[in-house]
Amino acid sequence: MDAYTNLKYKFLNKIADIGVIGLGYVGLPLCMEMVKGGFMVYGIDLDSRKVEALQKGESYIQDVPSMEIASAIQSGRFVPTDDYHTVQKLDAICICVPTPLSDNQDPDTSYIKSAVREIKKNLKRGALIILESTTYPGTTEELIQRELEKHGLTAGRDFFLCFSPERVDPGNASYNTYNTPKVIGGTTEACKSLGVTLYSHVVKQVVPVSSPKVAEMSKLLENTFRSINIAFINEMAMMCDKMGIDVWEVIQAASTKPFGFMPFHPGPGIGGHCIPLDPMYLSWKAKEFRFYSKFIELAQSINDTMPEYVRNKASQVLNMYAKSIRNSKILILGMAYKPDIDDLRESPGLELYELLRESGAYVDYYDPYAGSFQDEQGSTVRSVDYDLSAFSQYDCMVLITNHRCFHIRELADLGVPIIDTRNAFADMQVDNVYKLGAGIQGREVKLAVGV
Repeated sequence: MDAYTNLKYKFLNKIADIGVIGLGYVGLPLCMEMVKGGFMVYGIDLDSRKVEALQKGESYIQDVPSMEIASAIQSGRFVPTDDYHTVQKLDAICICVPTPLSDNQDPDTSYIKSAVREIKKNLKRGALIILESTTYPGTTEELIQRELEKHGLTAGRDFFLCFSPERVDPGNASYNTYNTPKVIGGTTEACKSLGVTLYSHVVKQVVPVSSPKVAEMSKLLENTFRSINIAFINEMAMMCDKMGIDVWEVIQAASTKPFGFMPFHPGPGIGGHCIPLDPMYLSWKAKEFRFYSKFIELAQSINDTMPEYVRNKASQVLNMYAKSIRNSKILILGMAYKPDIDDLRESPGLELYELLRESGAYVDYYDPYAGSFQDEQGSTVRSVDYDLSAFSQYDCMVLITNHRCFHIRELADLGVPIIDTRNAFADMQVDNVYKLGAGIQGREVKLAVGV
């Protein structure tokens, strides 16, 4: 029996051993779906703390309950490990490692390269490798296929190779790993066929495409589309601020058009692993072909300036109360990059925290999900407790994350000036809330007359 037929048989009969390298926001949920799909799954991560937690049935990912981990462990079909020698027994390997940007805003593929080095040492002939980490078009062939073929192996015969972009959206109650369509492209038809067969047992819908490059580009298109449109609406918000027009009311009015309009909303910046990073991967790769994307670079520039814009708005509001930002006590409400999760990756709140401190403010934050973070000096910063009496002593509050558990009315009733970057106080008519993209010029005159 040739390698393709053997692997196809194992996938169809669910007797294949599957490995997932990287047990973070992407890899751990994928492990759970593969266990549910009936496969024997080995989760590989070099962070021994993660492995030990999983072995005890404890989850560190909000979207994966501990009871689900414990059940998978007890079933005997999920084995967390930090030992790469496990690769020797695997029929399929999914790579779900981080792909950050370097300090120069270039792709950092070191985690992929490290995983490939270990795979090369231990690869079982005839295994399927699937890269899920988001990266630039060509990565699958350049960093994996080329490396393995240097050792005399041939893709589609001695090993099989696909790219299938992760589409994880932390905290999304409607879409998860199982019911989000899975795009997949293989380096050969045999590779694609095996990838489709495996994932058909794991997710609800598989979307085959002609090549890994198409699959890689599709992920970048999805998030570049969002980045550019968020940048546009952020620019509109800044324009409306100058003109004294409420951008949130404008968006609501425009959204009544039943065709030709898709609402996006402004905010303090973009966060998460995908939207701040993916467009830069695409822009970087395009330069190799002497193509320079003005849209991507401009959108990134606008989105990157939003935390500074929020800092400046806080300074304006404090000036209205005859206070300087220097020596003011400021409370940031929410630090996670989106509501109802604990994920701080690339959160604009982190940047705002540093900017406010650089301006001489005393800064605290409150987030019931994200209990702590490391500041730029490496110090641990912890969330304050929810205490309305203490909150009333701040000179200003800045709402960054609109967690549903926030008691919006209680916060507004404190009378402390609030900069609302998410339109969280939309249903209230209170004088102490200043929305991003709504302007404060007229309100300044009113306050001046009152003095």
